[in-house]
Amino acid sequence: MTGTLKFIGTPPKLEPIPVNKNRDVCGESKPSEALVLGPDHGVKGGVVMLEGVARGKKGSGDVLLDNHKCLFVAHVTAVSLGGRVHVKNSDPVLHNTHGFMGKPTVFNVALPNKNQLIDVTRRLSKPGVVHVLCDAHTHMAAWILVHDSPYVAVTDERGVFRIADVPPGTYKVTMWHEGFRGRGVDKDGRPVYDEPQTVTREVTIAPRAVATVDFELR
Repeated sequence: MTGTLKFIGTPPKLEPIPVNKNRDVCGESKPSEALVLGPDHGVKGGVVMLEGVARGKKGSGDVLLDNHKCLFVAHVTAVSLGGRVHVKNSDPVLHNTHGFMGKPTVFNVALPNKNQLIDVTRRLSKPGVVHVLCDAHTHMAAWILVHDSPYVAVTDERGVFRIADVPPGTYKVTMWHEGFRGRGVDKDGRPVYDEPQTVTREVTIAPRAVATVDFELR
């Protein structure tokens, strides 16, 4: 299954986010990554999930969330249950990587040392959306989507996704994208955006065929 995520209309202007500490390493500000558009308004960082696949391939692959140049890399990642997830610090300053699923904390790890690596796999024990913040730097944020099957993908710089080896059948397919319209800042000075958007469609995968599903963001 392949497809695209494209932005329709005039995108909002997202202001740079001020850096609150370690400016000698991090700089004075960082660009907002809440909405990243490529050629032809393709949207990077949307997550596409196939629902209700009862059989098929096994999950595989590791996910690395890197604190790199005072940003989370990648800003949006997706992993299936059982996939390994590590948090790394590539910077010479303390980062405290704090993941929330809703309000509850699912992991909270301090990384004071450059090249420090911590495995947080066992803490991601159920599907859901994890919002990741750095307790030390209010400009930093990321998302990890934990899906109940390996049939999940993140759109690339052109807004394109591909999910391989889907068994034939009719499924619901959901696109998720974080909120990107500014709503001010919270009490700690972190930027606040509107709620994430989701769109669900139905797709039929025929034997030995590739289905195409396109999504729009407005």
